Amino acid sequence: MTNLTGPLVVALLYDGLCTFEFGITAEIFGLARPEMGPNWYRFASCAVDDGPMRAHGGLRFMADSDPELIEQADIIVVPGWKGADAPVPKTLCQKLRAAHQRGARLASICSGAFVLAATGLLSGGTATTHWRYAEKLRHTYPDIEIDDASLYRAHNRIYTSAGSAAGLDLMIDIVRQDFGANAANSVARRLVIGAHRAGGQAQFLERPVALREGAAIAPLLETIRASLNADWSVERMADECRMGLRTFLRRFSDATGQTPGNWLIDERLEEAKRLLCQKQANMETIAEACGFGTAHTLRHHFRRKIGISPSEYRARFITENA
Repeated sequence: MTNLTGPLVVALLYDGLCTFEFGITAEIFGLARPEMGPNWYRFASCAVDDGPMRAHGGLRFMADSDPELIEQADIIVVPGWKGADAPVPKTLCQKLRAAHQRGARLASICSGAFVLAATGLLSGGTATTHWRYAEKLRHTYPDIEIDDASLYRAHNRIYTSAGSAAGLDLMIDIVRQDFGANAANSVARRLVIGAHRAGGQAQFLERPVALREGAAIAPLLETIRASLNADWSVERMADECRMGLRTFLRRFSDATGQTPGNWLIDERLEEAKRLLCQKQANMETIAEACGFGTAHTLRHHFRRKIGISPSEYRARFITENA
């Protein structure tokens, strides 16, 4: 910190520290970068828990600074948190609110969003977190709009990011805001990552799984999965189950948690993702094989549900042996 005059970035340390999230924060803001000049970030960390602390991976550590350092910070980063149900100390919330009031920026990675939400500063705004925690955050803080599709969001100088690696996207964007595109690109090159990732979390979501596929519905689901390119109207599905339409819709919702139409689109998209990663077939062929009919329809649903185009997905996830 002694030879630099730029913004002071303070990362919070806690018992149960998420090692990766802290590591990327220290890498971006704390690594020596003489090429950036004397106005580059100063970096420090402070403990919000007392005594020796543990970090993921079997590490134990002691912090050099106490929470009073928060009062000097220009940017405060919460690199994950102990858990979605772990309480946030009231004194920490008070310090973060005071820091924000005097102009500091607050940022979180992954579950660190729960700390920023606990301050009340996100009330009425939009935030994101890892898609696994999105529903918990939405339920716990209904006054916050939860965007579980974006890699990161900003609201009133408060930044939240999605799963662990999305913290890199957010931190590089903060560098871009503070020092421009060339500096952000330089940091990204040194990390051997892109300076900007297209799309959001949706491309990484696990396939939705039915809570329980009832005995009456399960055979139909397997039949459809085996012939996704067929014309599966709701009426045909009901006939296959030998049910009236209203009974079928109720049973289908109970079994899958979705409407037949939405479930079918999700299944066809999963098959499209598989084909995109394993074959070099053209989009029209893939669209027909999955039941979308045309490449235009495939692209429409892919962008709407996954956030990127099929071509972008293929470029990012195709296997080396494809």
